Amino acid sequence: MKKIVTLGIILVLFVVSGCESKLGSAAGGAVVGGAAGVGGYEYHLRRQLDRIEQDYKDGKIDVQEYDIRKSQIERDSLIR
Repeated sequence: MKKIVTLGIILVLFVVSGCESKLGSAAGGAVVGGAAGVGGYEYHLRRQLDRIEQDYKDGKIDVQEYDIRKSQIERDSLIR
C-alpha cells in the first residue's frame, strides 16, 4: 500500500511539473489538436459513406459506382 501511495505522489508531481513547462503544454496542445483534426476528418468520411449508402438505397447510383466510392473512402481513412 505504501508503494502505491508513493507511486501516486510521484505520478502527480510528474504531471504537475509537465504542465508548468512551456514545452509540455505545447506538446500536449499539438497532440490534442492533431487528435481533433483526425476525428473531424474521420467524421467527414463517415458522413460521406452514409451519403453513398443512402444514394445506393434510393437508386441514384448502381452497385458498381457504390463499390468504387466506398473503396475510395476506405482508402482515405486513417483508421482501418
